[in-house]
Amino acid sequence: MDLHDRLDPMLAIAREHATDVDQRGRFPDEAVQALRDSGLMGLTLPPEVGGLGGGPQELVDVLGEIAGACGSTAMITLMHFAAVAPLSQAVPSAMPDLLADMASGRTLGTLAFSEKGSRSHFWSPVSQPKEVDGRLHVVAQKSWVTSAGYADVYVSSAKTPDGTGVDLYALASDTPGVTIDQPWSGMGFRGNASSPMTYDVDLDDSIRLGEVGAGTDLMLGVVLPWFNLGNAAVSLGLSRASVDAAIRHTTGARLQHLDQTLSALPTIRAQLARMSIELAAASAYLDRAAGKVASPEEDTPLFVLGSKAASNDAALRITDAAMRVCGGAAFSQHLSIDRYFRDARAGHVMAPTADALYEFYGRAITGRPLFDPPADAEPAKAGGEAAA
Repeated sequence: MDLHDRLDPMLAIAREHATDVDQRGRFPDEAVQALRDSGLMGLTLPPEVGGLGGGPQELVDVLGEIAGACGSTAMITLMHFAAVAPLSQAVPSAMPDLLADMASGRTLGTLAFSEKGSRSHFWSPVSQPKEVDGRLHVVAQKSWVTSAGYADVYVSSAKTPDGTGVDLYALASDTPGVTIDQPWSGMGFRGNASSPMTYDVDLDDSIRLGEVGAGTDLMLGVVLPWFNLGNAAVSLGLSRASVDAAIRHTTGARLQHLDQTLSALPTIRAQLARMSIELAAASAYLDRAAGKVASPEEDTPLFVLGSKAASNDAALRITDAAMRVCGGAAFSQHLSIDRYFRDARAGHVMAPTADALYEFYGRAITGRPLFDPPADAEPAKAGGEAAA
């Protein structure tokens, strides 16, 4: 089956409900059910577990298309793929059928990395498990958990029991002590249920991903490349939808007193040209980054860092220009450009933020460690496994 045979029906449903999802700030149940039914939740999983065997380029293509239909649905899908990435490397022993369930659409996954105490520094959780009555127990205040209350499994982080490293755990949604702190209400991606959550839960080896202390490598070496590519694809999908909407409007709307369309104005055409060129340039960079992740080379870490930051910033400029060239029609919401504009603002501040990625990129090209090490530690070179 061609990928678009799976994708097109799902896109139609997502597009049909996108405005209502945005205006009401509700979870896109219809689109997510269509996603479950499509088989696309197994896009990046291998065929032996029922997946489609797709790679980074397929991830970029699919998420860009979904973003153009409904940004909230695209973010929910992205976070599912981001959860799939570490689980495909280390399936918890308590959940032997998890990958097959995710591939089939029975199980929707998401990440729960960022914490209130360390904010967008998702790689540094502050929650640390303690021994309580002979059990390992953790209390964690998680922030910005996409699909909160709707996901079936949460890939979550915590410090190792001794506090020297990071572990990842797969928590089922019905785990006692998993609660949503407050409903989600945001400027953009209003339907992705990105709420803060509190974990007051018992942990054990059977739900841990990999060996003790494997969490940092999984987060930075496995999750980050897929998340950054996917987030960039969402940004550019919103940008492409904005460019298309702006061209449709300016070539269709007429200035009656001049008997010409808006696109007859040189200033409008110049803005459309700049938007289109920037979109083409950013898309080419992202495609190259996807290729680098699929076939890693020495400079792959730079493309991982740069892809999200560059696409996030391009989306800010492109959607802003679309609002400008369409004027009151864009402001009045009936073109959906205002939704693309608002959704595009989220990527820039989503961890790792664009500014943090520029800083990491700068460290890498100047030979500095990605993170400032403790005074007694041997510094790691930038561009190594932590950024791969």
